[in-house]
Amino acid sequence: MTTDTLPGTTDLPTAAELAAFTLEAQHTATHRWMDRAARLGHLTEEHEFDLQLATDLDLAAQRAEFLNAGPAAPAYLNRWVTVSADLYAMLSIRFEGLDVTKPFVDVSVTSRPVTRADLPALADAARAYAAFHSPRLRFWSAAPMTDWADLDPDRRVLAAPVGDLRGHPVPDDLTLVPTRDTSRHAEAQAAYDAVDAAHPHHPQEARLLSAEDLQEGIDAGTMFDVHWRGTWAGYAGTLAYPQLGLDAQVVQELLLAPHARGHGLGAALSTLLARHLPDPAQVLSGTIHGRNRGALNAAARAGRHDVGGWWWVPLP
Repeated sequence: MTTDTLPGTTDLPTAAELAAFTLEAQHTATHRWMDRAARLGHLTEEHEFDLQLATDLDLAAQRAEFLNAGPAAPAYLNRWVTVSADLYAMLSIRFEGLDVTKPFVDVSVTSRPVTRADLPALADAARAYAAFHSPRLRFWSAAPMTDWADLDPDRRVLAAPVGDLRGHPVPDDLTLVPTRDTSRHAEAQAAYDAVDAAHPHHPQEARLLSAEDLQEGIDAGTMFDVHWRGTWAGYAGTLAYPQLGLDAQVVQELLLAPHARGHGLGAALSTLLARHLPDPAQVLSGTIHGRNRGALNAAARAGRHDVGGWWWVPLP
């Protein structure tokens, strides 16, 4: 394979090649959850956009105009770079929450799984985006969190087939009822605000979905009101779309109101969701911040597996 650190060249891999690289980097447990060819199909569609971001100067110009971060349009193109003799990577410039004061270099795809020995070379390759003065780089690893304990985690993916999650016990007084409208959204925001007040780090780890996104879940029929002891106690809901190439129901919200917190109910929300979702062959999947130990533990108790996540590397 030939490579070039310049954007917009003709020696880029195909979307199918990028998909194969991405699949190789996934947790071994996930390979049993879906037909390989179908999963590669999902990943190929996803990486077609990566290639567009690497070659489409008009799209780069739109990003430059919208973000107005300073550099000219070509600087926004994705880049397929040589990291080392046996490692190539697709890099992109991203901004947390579209905030131009929070740029980061994202490692979208690597030609093989990243190892600790690769980090200095990846950091060096990130200088392709030096014009943005990014303080850090993000990469994916399916390895356990303990393997990278010295790095700052971003989000972890917790997932399992829907059918595998339905048998866990659930308290008799905890139920899900299809959400009819967004009238409880303000109460849900108050619940988040209460957690934020008690845990100042929480706003960086989780935030309530918008009323518009809540309505999307309602329209899909996969958003539910949590009822506990006869009263409204939060939201639990998903949307169907591929995650990590898997045919997934992706968690949009798992929220318990303050009066229902601290009673060990968190794990049961995943179980109840699995029971309400129509296709047992789909995967219930969602992202949880690596510092949010309570949510990670609740998902694990429900039978969801930590199949990997993203890590931050400081850039010089």
